[in-house]
Amino acid sequence: MKAPMNEDQAPHDRPDDEYVPEDDAIIGVYFRRSLLVAVVLAALGAAAYFLASRPPEQPPEVAIEAAAPEAVAREVTPPEVRFADVTREAGIDFVHWNGAEGEKLLPETMGSGSAFLDYDNDGDQDLLLVNSASWPHSASGKSAATALYRNDGRGRFEDVSRESGIDLAAYATGVAVGDVDNDGWVDVFFTAVGPNHLFMNRRGRFEEATAAAGVAGEEAEWSTSAGFFDADRDGDLDLFVCNYVRWSRAIDQQVDYRLTGVGRAYGPPVNYEGTFPYFYPNRGDGTFADASQASGVRVRNDVTGVPVAKALGLAPVDVDGDGWIDVLVANDTVRNFFFHNRGIGADGVVTFQETAELYGLAYGREGEATGAMGIDSAHFRNDADLGFAIGNFANEMTSLYITQGEATLFADEAITEGIGAPSRTMLSFGVLFFDYDLDGREDVLQANGHLETEIGAVDPSQTYEQAPQLFWNAGPGQRQGFVAVDLAAAGDLARPLVGRGGSFADVDGDGDLDVVLTQAGRAAVLLANEQRLGHHWLRLRLVDPGSQRDAIGAWVELTAGGVTQRRQVMPTRGYQSQSELPVTFGLGENDAVEALTVTWPDGTVQELGDLELDRLHVIEKGA
Repeated sequence: MKAPMNEDQAPHDRPDDEYVPEDDAIIGVYFRRSLLVAVVLAALGAAAYFLASRPPEQPPEVAIEAAAPEAVAREVTPPEVRFADVTREAGIDFVHWNGAEGEKLLPETMGSGSAFLDYDNDGDQDLLLVNSASWPHSASGKSAATALYRNDGRGRFEDVSRESGIDLAAYATGVAVGDVDNDGWVDVFFTAVGPNHLFMNRRGRFEEATAAAGVAGEEAEWSTSAGFFDADRDGDLDLFVCNYVRWSRAIDQQVDYRLTGVGRAYGPPVNYEGTFPYFYPNRGDGTFADASQASGVRVRNDVTGVPVAKALGLAPVDVDGDGWIDVLVANDTVRNFFFHNRGIGADGVVTFQETAELYGLAYGREGEATGAMGIDSAHFRNDADLGFAIGNFANEMTSLYITQGEATLFADEAITEGIGAPSRTMLSFGVLFFDYDLDGREDVLQANGHLETEIGAVDPSQTYEQAPQLFWNAGPGQRQGFVAVDLAAAGDLARPLVGRGGSFADVDGDGDLDVVLTQAGRAAVLLANEQRLGHHWLRLRLVDPGSQRDAIGAWVELTAGGVTQRRQVMPTRGYQSQSELPVTFGLGENDAVEALTVTWPDGTVQELGDLELDRLHVIEKGA
């Protein structure tokens, strides 16, 4: 844009003593005469063209009455599916201990995660629940430990924490699972306030290998969600770790966040500096290099130079289909990051380019940074469009970013898809895509719960405990994509919780997906899916003996009834948690599969033959 001219500035570059005002008058006279001639000629030309080209006269219009076409969209009602709280009868007695003793320290309210994994290779899903601890300055002496429960295959669990060697006593927060050394036994990584921990699985017995593996991180960091995936496509699992804010007890007390009428309270992260995430490439022998700087995942504020990230969740997924897994990071009160995987750089390290603003993933609908928590991804429309769901803070609706005809452009369609308005008042942590009614369309589950126990005293619209939310995917041709399920018909899912993490798995072998939800400072809840809709299903567990065995990052496409569903093998989902490795396809009333294809992480495409429905199949690459 040109700068406006000052009143005493010459109208052109000629010196003031050469400027003659009479020149303008003479030029103006000739200009006006020329303009008049041009207008007259243009009018004559237009009239001649109209007379020569006008169409013949048409008969008078006749009005024809026609019935309006019937609207395609119609109101729909979710099927009745109940979830039952089977925590106690299943043998789970886990209670999260957050160390809260009145000081209102920020980590106390952020909760912890969970993981479904088959740690003993017996074919069913075991359950790991992450615990925190008392603070070092506490005099209470109260102890807590992370718990591992072995599944008997029918949904009954036994606490094997001590005998398995995984009863970690640390202020742990999140968990990631993956076969780090490709020996066929899944290993476990814990994030924490302070050093992180890696436990290697030695045929069902865990041994800590943090120091040897080089993944402890910094003593003063606070890590949250983490995930294993093959970022550099070399056949082993690399590790991405989110870090939250620069925190210590002293910093927390200095911030001294307070609410009127409550006093000292759990404050938002806006008053804390950000941090950098970690990225650890696997060397192939169970040890890792720290490539956080070289890979490009360290993002600084352009003005202040301080770290930007306040990361709570991550979703690893190949967004653009180039074979390289990208990472969307959910940041709390600052812009989200989208790390586009650019492949191997000149130094031999995989590199990421942060492009969230370019892709439309950095901010909310109004261009604001949201209080982003948990995150998940899915092709929930059963087409080429990819969606990211992100749970946000209270009075910020859940974000639902969807591709707009191309993989590099997203828009938040939470309102039009039916999730926005019902989720606005909730404070949402764990967010999961899963097909709870086995109709072939992935639905959305949110774990909700506030940070502050006394929030109702300052905001009557809020409560500390909040019921989870379930959104049924109504499919194409409806007024909206998702319909909020009336929890009065959903059984124990309607119970208000201080919800944080969440994971899904088929724990009892009946084909539908059950759910565990964690709470901050309270007991975890196992909810059994009791759907009785008679829908067919198919479950697949992929194994690649020649590369990373769990085939994390592989895609499976299934076509039935003319509709193609897509599932990614990716346990890293939600908030600080991991869901089961097998992928589940609901088939609804379809009793046959028309096509079934696996695209393995190395790009190999394998067509699968006719598989028996209503059972789990183990698919080995090339077999």
